Amino acid sequence: MGDIAVRFGGEAGDGIASIGESIARGFSRMGLHVFGFNAYQSVIRGGHVWFQARAAVDRVHSPGDGADILYALHKETVDIHAPSLRPGGTVVYDPEKFPVDASALPAGVHALAVPTLELARKYTTQSILQNAVGAGASAFLAGIPLELFQKVLADSFGRKAGEIVDWNLGASADGYHYAEQHASVNAHALPKAGAPKLLMTGNQAIALGAAAAGLKFLAQYPMTPASTIMHWLAAHSTELGVVVKQAEDELAAINMAIGASFGGVRSMTATSGGGFSLMVEALGMAGMTETPLVVVDSQRSGPSTGLPTKTEQGDLNLLLGAGQGEFPRAILAPANPAEAYRAMLDAFRLAEEWQTPVLVASDLHLSENHMTVDRDEIDLEVDVPSLFTVAPNGHGYLRYQYTESGVSPRAVPGQPGLQFVAGSDEHDERGHLISDVRAGVPHWVSERQRMMDKRMKKLHGLSAASPPPVLEGPADAPLTFVTWGSTVGAVRDARAELTARGRPTNLLYFPTVYPLDANAVTAAFARTHRTLLVEMNYSGQFGRLLRAETGITPTDRFLKYDGEPFLPHEIVARALEVM
Repeated sequence: MGDIAVRFGGEAGDGIASIGESIARGFSRMGLHVFGFNAYQSVIRGGHVWFQARAAVDRVHSPGDGADILYALHKETVDIHAPSLRPGGTVVYDPEKFPVDASALPAGVHALAVPTLELARKYTTQSILQNAVGAGASAFLAGIPLELFQKVLADSFGRKAGEIVDWNLGASADGYHYAEQHASVNAHALPKAGAPKLLMTGNQAIALGAAAAGLKFLAQYPMTPASTIMHWLAAHSTELGVVVKQAEDELAAINMAIGASFGGVRSMTATSGGGFSLMVEALGMAGMTETPLVVVDSQRSGPSTGLPTKTEQGDLNLLLGAGQGEFPRAILAPANPAEAYRAMLDAFRLAEEWQTPVLVASDLHLSENHMTVDRDEIDLEVDVPSLFTVAPNGHGYLRYQYTESGVSPRAVPGQPGLQFVAGSDEHDERGHLISDVRAGVPHWVSERQRMMDKRMKKLHGLSAASPPPVLEGPADAPLTFVTWGSTVGAVRDARAELTARGRPTNLLYFPTVYPLDANAVTAAFARTHRTLLVEMNYSGQFGRLLRAETGITPTDRFLKYDGEPFLPHEIVARALEVM
């Protein structure tokens, strides 16, 4: 087998994510590459939720297509997901809870009845322990060694001890041995592939990258799917020396982050599209005062509350236009956790070097799903230089001095001899306001234009200093995928499938979606033939930006906006249609 996918389904509150993550960790400790896909609804109890752990010896970039093992905690899971099982697959269920008609399953799919409740009652009357039994049975079918899987379970309890841990270990062993004795098919085993790998979500990588970049202050209001950035940093705040403040709302959060950055502290905030909509006025203040600021927007389906637990790439227009007027900004769009880690290093570097807001466009698919990361992809030894003016300059200090690059000398408030005025109004080089009695006077009209030109010069430097577009694959491929953000993963998996069919393609993706280096983009497109834009939004927002900035329009489009991420087979089908 090239890969194996284990899927779990039930109601919210059944602990589906917990057992799914345990299987994913088991795979990663076998040295396999893993993608853990968490699909849930915005309810605490009820509904239908599911988790899929996909593993392979080679890197996997998406949930993939189909599953091999399905552990169903209620009948609806079988009805919804059994059609996705591949030949040789197995449905694991408890006949005490509901029946499964094996003849109604897809051809070549087996049913394995496991008395999860009966085995769980050996330890406690709490039905939640059935998960440990079902997880153990699934681990056997997936080829995860029992000893390794039990170590994963023990570690997941942290410092807890006692009978709860013992019950879970015993129940999982019972489920493992039951499947070993009763399964009518062999385990879908993959070989051990070497040293254990890191397993992290995009939000964990974002938080870790921010800490490595020198983050000292996070202000945030919790909003799905950005909340776990704050959770991770709060859990590690003492050891990392990071102050984490849960603000009363998003307006307070961004203003706190701006204030801390103005005071000389590396700061950030994180939110989703709804929260970012509330932040846009303050974002303009950071642009006017030339205060470094990093903001993470983890996009979800809109507008308004939309689908709060589903993914989308619908905020690009918002990120481009946030804040009245015009001021320089950069928008970075990582594709996976390893890139998210590096994007945060770039974000803080760019924000401080160019003294302007930098926005990181994540989305729910990246934020909350798990991927393995090789240890050499995470560089924890990061040089974090100070970018403040330290030499006193008397009363002649010009905080907003006109320069060729647009970047002026920056000082920490309170440094002797470096006094200046910082206001949200337009100002001269020393920060003195020109928006009141001076506005409209010819000299100050010219000063406004000159100061505006100074700020906007930074776009040229940002463009050159930001990660450039990347072309992957054979240079002469007849079709080039064009995409950004987490959608890159499904395209990479689709390209592998197309190559296996003898249909080579390549991929042009954009770690920086703004500002675009027109020369670099034009040169990249000059090496392509037919192009297919792939985005998770209705209007092809990046395609429109690409056309506006460079005059280039991809020849074909494939847009998805139903809240679900792209799957490889969908992209394969569209590519074949285009070719």
